[in-house]
Amino acid sequence: MELRQLELFIAIAEAGSFSRAALRLDLAQPVLSRHIRALERELGAELYHRTGRGIVLTEAGKILETHARGVLETAASARRAIDALGDTPTGRVVIGMPPSVGAVLTAPLVSRFRAEFPQVSLGIIEGFSGHVFEWLSIGRIDVAVLYNAPRSGSLGSEPLVTDQLFLLGPAGDPANVGPGPVRASRLANIPLILPSRPHGLRLLVDDSLAQIRVVPNVQVEIDAMPSTLSLVEAGIGYTILSYSCVHHLIEAGRIRCWSIVEPTMTRSLVVATSNQRPLTKAARAIVGFVRSQVEALMAEGRWVPPGG
Repeated sequence: MELRQLELFIAIAEAGSFSRAALRLDLAQPVLSRHIRALERELGAELYHRTGRGIVLTEAGKILETHARGVLETAASARRAIDALGDTPTGRVVIGMPPSVGAVLTAPLVSRFRAEFPQVSLGIIEGFSGHVFEWLSIGRIDVAVLYNAPRSGSLGSEPLVTDQLFLLGPAGDPANVGPGPVRASRLANIPLILPSRPHGLRLLVDDSLAQIRVVPNVQVEIDAMPSTLSLVEAGIGYTILSYSCVHHLIEAGRIRCWSIVEPTMTRSLVVATSNQRPLTKAARAIVGFVRSQVEALMAEGRWVPPGG
């Protein structure tokens, strides 16, 4: 039984068919089928049940899947540990972050990292902070940038910045918010576009307002930042976000920004790694680049508004 066979077996199970797996793997389907037939002969059992819509795992296939994922993760961990011994970062490193962070961090981070470490394959995945934390826990990513990281003995985290949230609205200010700052109590009347619970941003807004016995006037719930900003720019409503991910829209006069006070709303942005797996030189390098890039963006005035 070879690692390559197990990798192909898992890929087929995830794709749901041999043809889709072959496309994703850029591998001829007959070659893929030969590998699986050899694996089935060695195990003496069929691993897939063919249906009109694709394949499903047999009982034997389900058992193999459980063990195969463990074997592959162990092998990947060994590769990472060996890679960590090298003098120059090599291999592949994957970082995960929320879309609001990726909007301002991804482009300069990739540009600088690739220029200095062209031999490292860099992967970036975006998702809600809760998902990013889960991906780090299961080993899907090597480094995580996330908000309000949960306390965990399996997690090593380093604070990057305390991020303040701002009220963002249409340039024409149809709700007549007026000059800032805006008291948080007014959010009971301003029409808001926010993500749904249990999105971390929504929980933070709800909890902050609950302290002053205010319920936010949420008119639309959207869990996608680009769509939210499009609606704000179109005059449909207002939202609450970090300045960093919208500074270009504010500077262009496409949306407006107000400080929220009494209380202010802040969240801690951290860079995190798992204590359960060896940290490769490439992963350590990307952690350093994240830290320096956030510092550079703050110095350039792209993380907080002027005077903020």
